[in-house]
Amino acid sequence: MIWASLFTLLGATVFTGAVLGAALGLTGFAILYFYADGATQLGVQAVWNVLNEFTLTAIPLFILLGEILVASGLATRVYKALSPAFARVRGGLLHTNIAVCGLFGAVSGSSLSVAAAVGSVAYPELTRRGYDKRAVLGSLAGGGTLGLLIPPSLSLLIFGALTETSIGQLFLAGVFPGLMMAALFMLFIWFSAVRHPERIPPSTDRLPLGETLRALLSIWPIVVLIGAVLGSLFAGLATPTESAAVGVAAAIVLGFAMGDLTIGGLARAIHATAVTFTVIGVVFMGAVVLAQSISILQLPQKLLEEITALGISAYVMLLVVVLVYLVLGLFFDGLSMMIMTLPIVFPLLTGLGFEAVWVGVMVTLMIEVGMLTPPVGMNLFVLVGITRQEASLADAAEGALPYWILLLVGLLLITLFPVLTTGLPRLAGL
Repeated sequence: MIWASLFTLLGATVFTGAVLGAALGLTGFAILYFYADGATQLGVQAVWNVLNEFTLTAIPLFILLGEILVASGLATRVYKALSPAFARVRGGLLHTNIAVCGLFGAVSGSSLSVAAAVGSVAYPELTRRGYDKRAVLGSLAGGGTLGLLIPPSLSLLIFGALTETSIGQLFLAGVFPGLMMAALFMLFIWFSAVRHPERIPPSTDRLPLGETLRALLSIWPIVVLIGAVLGSLFAGLATPTESAAVGVAAAIVLGFAMGDLTIGGLARAIHATAVTFTVIGVVFMGAVVLAQSISILQLPQKLLEEITALGISAYVMLLVVVLVYLVLGLFFDGLSMMIMTLPIVFPLLTGLGFEAVWVGVMVTLMIEVGMLTPPVGMNLFVLVGITRQEASLADAAEGALPYWILLLVGLLLITLFPVLTTGLPRLAGL
């Protein structure tokens, strides 16, 4: 009866066009009112307690960091520096797309910011050189997802805040899977270039080794940012919020000194951050109310007991969760999908024996899949906008399909070899 009420109320509010955060919150309050003796004040108290957490303040700071990178134009400098390094590799500048996305992902934490920053530089340049536009859009869409997996990750930060999992452990857990996905993307680009050489023109950026190495030295601003953000965090010198603040300060200095950042650009970045965080915050508050209602009624524990009684294995249940995420990815953006489902998915999977940090990386991979899933795939929309409608959503989706599949391959690999996710946090002793 409770499950029927939960999904009926949630469906009635979400699919009638209500704001997602309001839909989640109203459902949670209704459950508390009708099934927990009218204890709606517990939902309000839960929101107050979560919003008072210091860790949560890191979210707008990491969003701001990504927006400053876009506004400063540092992507152009880094892209030009890395291009010669891949000139001799089959696939050429498509590999550069992945490498630059990985570097920007290591400082911004946002998939959309990475796709926008790198795409605005790469798409016009590569199409001018004769690269197939679908191949370019696919590499940018896939590479952009690395911003959510390679730490600092906005999704892992929100996951940690919602589930009270160590942010440091989650960031470390995302390192190897992030590098693995970048390697898989590059392997696919190489294989595709071998099979379809007509889609990739010969490179004109081949420089002597000495000049290539000197060009690489100009990426030092991004290396400084990575060191400022991740170095201070992993060295234990700063909390996630403090490391994000250090990164923002460094990005502003480098943006003015080395990039094209202006006072107006900084103001626009702050405004965009406020808008983005407001959207995330509303969904976050609604999810906290829903999570409180679900927790009080012990619904995940009851569901776990029923699964145990039926003899369903943990991996079959994981497959069901993955299929649910694939369906939800058709209707919701990634972060909203995660925040909406964690109250049930997290206690369910950890109760079945999956480690908390592993669940965080798994959910992040599914968010990345959602970023490439039309009709709501946000990375696809960002890239179509960058092309100024020269390319259609169908073009972007077709180019991104191989990367969509590779993300699921990545999920299979961390499932078969969970040490890829859990090894580094254990080694670091966090």
